[in-house]
Amino acid sequence: MALVAMSCLSPSFSLAQDNEPKAFTPKIKTPETSKELSKDDKSVGSDEASQERVKPLPVVNSGSPRRLQQHGLGLGLGQTFLFGNYGKHGNDKITLDLLYSYAASYSFDLLIDAHMSEHKDNKERMKVMGLSGSIKGRFVEFDNLSPFFLAGLGFYAPKAKRTDDTSTKWSKQKATFGLNFGGGVDLRLNDNYVVGVMGQMHWPFKVEQDSQSDLKGYYMKLLITGMYLF
Repeated sequence: MALVAMSCLSPSFSLAQDNEPKAFTPKIKTPETSKELSKDDKSVGSDEASQERVKPLPVVNSGSPRRLQQHGLGLGLGQTFLFGNYGKHGNDKITLDLLYSYAASYSFDLLIDAHMSEHKDNKERMKVMGLSGSIKGRFVEFDNLSPFFLAGLGFYAPKAKRTDDTSTKWSKQKATFGLNFGGGVDLRLNDNYVVGVMGQMHWPFKVEQDSQSDLKGYYMKLLITGMYLF
């Protein structure tokens, strides 16, 4: 009977021994275990490096940013079209304008245009001179391409050489006020250079004359522009 009882208890005793937690045995670096420890260190280091490694975000080309309080000097070259009584005394021609701009905000610039040209038609002449100031507004931007509209006021001094029944003589040149408005597109090449296309209508007020008929009319400029920013 004693043998039977011992045989029944022996399996449960062996199972209890198997379920006992094993004690932690640290590895000591010896010539036999150095290779194994170095492999473990490398695997741990590679896991940490892979976790710390962050993939760089793709760079999106958003164009050259606009800078505020930036001045610009440039030229506008293109055709001047005469309308009204101006067109009766001179023909359309290619002219040159002097341009100045100032970036007041991200959406609005100050644009100043100075121009002078003389237009011929047989014996008659038409001379236009103006200094206009405009607010240039950018309503949308596509990368470095920005359409704009402009409107403002200016000073003008038109003068005409007209032929009457007896003689040909110049009208008296007087300064007058006037309106200007238009629009165009700018392309920013980099932080310092901008090119574009601009159409601008100039409408001087009537210039009264003493011994001749009053001088009135308007003209439009279609220009290719180039600006240097600083």
